[in-house]
Amino acid sequence: MKQSLQLKMGQQLTMTPQLQQAIRLLQLSTLDLQQEIQQALESNPMLEISEDDNSQGGLSSENNLEALNSSQEGPCQSTEEHKKTEPTDPSADTSHDDIDWSQPDTIPDLPVDTQWDDVYQNTGGSAGTATDDFDFDSRNSQSETLHDHLLWQLNLTPMSDTDRVIAMSVIDAVEPSGMLSLSAEEIHAGLDLASPVELDEVMAVLHRVQQFDPPGVASHDLKECLLIQLNQLPEDTPLLAETRKVITHYLPLLGNRDFAQLMRRAKIKEPQLKVVIALIQSLNPRPGDYINEEDTQYIVPDVFVRKTAEHWQVELNPDVSPNIRINGNYAALIKRADSSSDNTFLKDNLQEARWLLKSLQSRNETLMKVASKIVELQQGFLDYGEEAMKPMVLLDIAEAVEMHESTISRVTTQKYMHTPRGIFELKYFFSSHVSTESGGECSSTAIRAIIKKLINAENQRKPLSDNAITKLLAEQGIKVARRTIAKYRESMMIPPSNERKQLV
Repeated sequence: MKQSLQLKMGQQLTMTPQLQQAIRLLQLSTLDLQQEIQQALESNPMLEISEDDNSQGGLSSENNLEALNSSQEGPCQSTEEHKKTEPTDPSADTSHDDIDWSQPDTIPDLPVDTQWDDVYQNTGGSAGTATDDFDFDSRNSQSETLHDHLLWQLNLTPMSDTDRVIAMSVIDAVEPSGMLSLSAEEIHAGLDLASPVELDEVMAVLHRVQQFDPPGVASHDLKECLLIQLNQLPEDTPLLAETRKVITHYLPLLGNRDFAQLMRRAKIKEPQLKVVIALIQSLNPRPGDYINEEDTQYIVPDVFVRKTAEHWQVELNPDVSPNIRINGNYAALIKRADSSSDNTFLKDNLQEARWLLKSLQSRNETLMKVASKIVELQQGFLDYGEEAMKPMVLLDIAEAVEMHESTISRVTTQKYMHTPRGIFELKYFFSSHVSTESGGECSSTAIRAIIKKLINAENQRKPLSDNAITKLLAEQGIKVARRTIAKYRESMMIPPSNERKQLV
């Protein structure tokens, strides 16, 4: 093969570490961003918390931005400019010859949005002091599981050693829902005891465990679970005997909401059946969920939306990130034309600090731009609710703010907007569309809201079927298939019509 040299022209976009950092910060949630900034403060001596209470935030200060941009160079080398880009590249200069590093005034202070104390509140006083309302155990301890809860009760229950081993086997067979995953026979067969025991002894221990809290735990099925809970109610509970009768013999009829057949077979009248159903609904079919409840997750909104006299106003949450800036004292230690290890260390950290501040600025600007455009396009939702939600996709916002769809996807993931109607993830405002008879479009979110409104207003004795909802939407000019109605209904956790039937 003959070797030759050829000259070709081409385009290539290089992702520098600075641009990668900007993209990574853009897709971080509020909590992750705060952790990222805290790590940077701990590892980079050039960064510090701004203690200037009068500061307006370095990330929004034009003077600081100009000082920062004066020594920036773009990391992406391309033969042409791209209209749709990723977030602004936060790279800084690699040459320090034009800066007098011995003068602290040449290093701009770069404070940002908020004080660190606004995010991480100082309790005041020494580390050993705690306020009266500070629940240390609930904030720092692991949540108790159902298994732990049952073992705690077992340790307080007097039993023989053999019965305790059996009880341990029973508790090990309890699922997180509170139901048994094994039958009594299977538990008996799996016992490893020095002397064998009869099945009756296993059943006796099982009944003792079934008296533990929560009521109904260690049941084999739903019927047994509900009956155990009924047996723990006072005997003077109204219609207690009739409720036991319905659960024991007619639970399938109740599940199918065949009330007419149920009243005829159980020989009870409608007013009595209403009381029986109310009593059954007060019981817990999954007793383990009471213990295994997940910890409450609190959401910190990234953007606030408020209604002013003339329009909707959008502003960033100032408490999302701490008020950080470059430490002028450390920056003043950098010496010009000094290649010592200490000076190189300081220069590198100064460069990283500039990149971080620029990335944070880019993140805030992109988030603000996208959130403002979302509010502009979805003013109907803010004014009138979900039924006025317009169909909108990522491309609509991308074209409006002149960014790429991937950037819009990153900035709307795990970012939340606080509105007078509640807190919503930015992705909530995006939905597909359905054409109407008039030639317009209706968003899937609006259709879900209409379906929910129709079901809330339906006759509970004769709930609306999916076909009936399809016809009602068609009367409003919205053509939606029955299977689409079923899909939307299931996404809202609304049961079908035969399960929504009620005795009014």
